[in-house]
Amino acid sequence: MSSRSGQRRAIVAVGALAAAMALAGCGGGNDAGTSAGGTGAAAGGAGSTGSVAVKNVDGVGMALVDSAGKTLYFTDQDTAGSIKCTAACLGFWFPASGDGAAGGAVAGLSTVHRPDNGQDQLAFQGKPLYTFKLDTGPGQHDGQNAQDSFGGTTFTWHAATTSAAAPTTTEAPPANTGGGYGY
Repeated sequence: MSSRSGQRRAIVAVGALAAAMALAGCGGGNDAGTSAGGTGAAAGGAGSTGSVAVKNVDGVGMALVDSAGKTLYFTDQDTAGSIKCTAACLGFWFPASGDGAAGGAVAGLSTVHRPDNGQDQLAFQGKPLYTFKLDTGPGQHDGQNAQDSFGGTTFTWHAATTSAAAPTTTEAPPANTGGGYGY
């Protein structure tokens, strides 16, 4: 990635953050469905749910993606025991949820309990996973190496990558059509 591309992404992220903060200040009196401590879906985004797969994301490599094909990210500042992406951070970074052991497709997946809202969140190798608001479709990775600040903490984000190859599908053996077996 070029320096100019990185600067452009940082400017877009900062601009989007400023717009979101301005909109947050304009909210109505009903906080029930928009709690900043809620999941991405409650914070106005599409929370990541479902199973996790490994896909080749152009420019990133073999990355973890959610069931919609969106890239999953972690931040250096979060650990399973200390989740710092809370409140306003959840307006841009949506906690991934679902079954971390779905089919055993990705080694190193688990779930962690969020202390801010009591919900479970998927984690990879102990790091809580998120999708990024500016990734609007499969294969995008606008959050890769992004930096932002929320609540006095500066976050550095990375696509969750693995050296494991994407699972390949194997064809099922042909069904026995009764050819000579007397079934």
